[in-house]
Amino acid sequence: MSNDMFKNVEKKTGVDIKKASQLANSFKGKNINDEKTARELVKQVGKLAGKKVPKTTEDMIVNMLVKNKVNESTIKKMLK
Repeated sequence: MSNDMFKNVEKKTGVDIKKASQLANSFKGKNINDEKTARELVKQVGKLAGKKVPKTTEDMIVNMLVKNKVNESTIKKMLK
């Protein structure tokens, strides 16, 4: 992801760009289409943002990741 995208995330969420980058790097090479990995990612993002992700929301996000319905283009649209 580009630096502009990370800056936009930081601006919209208040999450430190360095911490977000560290989290993103920790998932490099991992298969986020795997349910266990996707759940771990969702939980870590929630923790980073200081938010508890409701189970229904977690399930919805994990389902989208597992079924490969989320890509960089989709994420960019969500952040605009």
